[in-house]
Formats: sequence, structure tokens, C-alpha cells
Amino acid sequence: MAMLRAAMLSLPRRLAISLSMIASIMLVVCVLSAFLAMAKGFEVTLQSAGSLDVAVILGSGARNEGQSEIPAEATRSIMAMGGDIGVVRDPSKAPLLSRELVVPVEYRSHDDAAGDTLALRGMDSTGPAIRQDISLSAGHFPTPGSREIVVGNQLAASYPGFGLGEQVRLGPIFWTIAGHFSAQSSAFESEIWADLDTVRGAFDRAGEVQSLRLRLVKPTGIETLGQAIEQSTTEQFRIMSEADLYASQSEGTARLIRLFGWPIALLMAAGAVAGALNTMMSSLSDRTVEIATVRALGFSRLSALLATWVEAMLLATLGVGLGLAISWFAMNGWQASTLGANDARMAFRLVVDADVMLMAGSVGLTIGAIGGLLPALAAARLPITAALRARG
Repeated sequence: MAMLRAAMLSLPRRLAISLSMIASIMLVVCVLSAFLAMAKGFEVTLQSAGSLDVAVILGSGARNEGQSEIPAEATRSIMAMGGDIGVVRDPSKAPLLSRELVVPVEYRSHDDAAGDTLALRGMDSTGPAIRQDISLSAGHFPTPGSREIVVGNQLAASYPGFGLGEQVRLGPIFWTIAGHFSAQSSAFESEIWADLDTVRGAFDRAGEVQSLRLRLVKPTGIETLGQAIEQSTTEQFRIMSEADLYASQSEGTARLIRLFGWPIALLMAAGAVAGALNTMMSSLSDRTVEIATVRALGFSRLSALLATWVEAMLLATLGVGLGLAISWFAMNGWQASTLGANDARMAFRLVVDADVMLMAGSVGLTIGAIGGLLPALAAARLPITAALRARG
């Protein structure tokens, strides 16, 4: 305890180099937190769009809707299925189903602006009702057969020109914004929704359907649905819950973000370890006489080791604390965007949660532990007689 108190009291003499160690660890924590928060936010945004109570049917082998095609005959077969197939039925006793098509479209707020690729989703009028947690913020959903669109709240907030009643050019025609919708900040809020037949007509995709969505009676109903479809048609399909679809889509991009983030953070961490070593060796040189004195008074080598190592860990803890605080206040909830599964831009918010803070904080503390260990061993092995000669 006495050696640690002496180390802390001598810190003002080494203030500049101690602050540099704190700053380097803080920077590593901030950078790693940023990448981890991006990956976490992307996963949360996609996974929150999926529901276990909604089944998605894709063509065989398709990984996402853009790669899928559903034949019209298969759709008619599913619509004609009777009995218990695990799905909710409409008042006419037909399965509650939405045929859907996603078209990537370029949007420019004005002629000289850079274009962004957005997702225009054509769907049946049942589409919004099949999904969970969808509500209108303003206006109304598109009238069947009209050139009306509804825009997700995040998309409307990110781009000018999507105000209620405005007209925007998407593809070859102009569309009227009929409303805005909320989807609890999920990936759906980065989409534009329109009537299926209007979208197919506008983009020369007559009869095309990429996916079918059906509302399940309960999550286990997806097994019943799969068995019923297998018995009623010879076509092969990929059938999964909406939650599983978006979870699988989030894995690849989130993994890529982490693959970029970790090497950068580890390179910076290596530099921070070198800085920590320099700081603690400077501390050891400055405190040579102090260490000799307390050793001569009977303190053990272990006391010298622990005092030096604990000093390094305290400085690292300060760096970690500052880094996490900056990450939380500056990054948590910050909006970013990237290309989603359908080759269209998707907005998401960075998430600095407990997992992100624990991972980034652990790296910062590890830097302090490694950077302080070698100087601590050197302090423990310092000969008393050699240290006392340094007084002169």
C-alpha cells in the first residue's frame, strides 16, 4: 500500500506521459466501440424487422428476395389450400397472404445530386396488416392501382422530397407520397411501399413475384405450412420465419464490419501497449530511489511489482472510462446507412450496449495489463544497492 501511495503521489512529475497513455487507450476503445456499435446496430435493425409469426416463402436456393421468383401457379395453389395449414385466414377463408416484389430504384433529391439506391417494395393491400408493429404516422396506405407510395419514417427523415403530398420520380414515373409509416425503427423504415400491380407495370415486370408473406396462427405453424405446401405442389421453396430471414441477412454484413474493425483496433492497441510500456518504464526510472527506500525498509519484491502494475491498471481504467463515456454520448443512437440485402440503402442506428462496452473495455484493460507487466517485473527485480546509488 505504501509503495502504491508513493507511486500515486509522484504522478504529477510524469503527468504528460501518463496522459498520453490514457489518451491512447481511450482512442483504441473509441475506435473499437464504433465498429462494434455499427455491427450491433445493423443486426438490431434487421432482426427487429422480422417476426416469428410471419412466414416468408422464397424460391428454392434464394438467399434473399432479390434472388427469388415465385411462379403464379404456385401462388394459386397456396391460396387454394384448405384445412389447417398453420396460417391466419381472411373473411373469405383464404390464407392471409401478400405477394411482394422489391425493386432497387435510384433517387435524386435534385438533378445535380448524387443518386442513392432505395428499395421500392410492391405488395398486396394485405402486406402492412400481415407485418407486426406497423403503424401509419401520417396519411394513408397506397390505394390499389394508384401511383401512391408510403415511406418509412427513417427514410423520410434522411432524404428531402418525401414530404406528405409531394411527388418524386422513382424509375420511369412520378409517385405521390400518400403517407409515412413507423416500424419501430426496424429495416422496414428504410423502404418505400407501393401497390404490387403498379410497381410491376412501371418496371415492366408483369406477373413477377419474388416472395410471399403469410401470417401464422402461432410460430410453430411454419412447420404445418411447410408440410402442406410440400404436399400440394411439386415446386421447391425455401420457407422460413421472417425473423430467421432477416437474422441470416444481418450476419454477413455485421461480420464484414467486425472484420474491418478488429484489425484496425488491434494495430492501434499494439501502439497503445508500446505507449503504456514507455509510460511505466518512465515511471520506474523516476521512482528508482523510492522503490529502493521502501525495499530497504523491508517491503518485498511482490509489493514493488504490484504497485507498478496497479498504477498501469489505474491509468488504463481512466482511459477505458473516458473512451466508453465518449462512445456512449457521441455514438449511441447515431444514424448511419449501408447497402442492405436487396442492394438498396438501409438506415440504422449505432448501438453502444453492454456487450459493446464490455468488449471494448476489456481490450483497453488488457492493454494496461500487458503494458504494465514488464515494467512491474523490472521493478521487482531492481537491486536495492544499484537503486540507492542512483541517489547520487
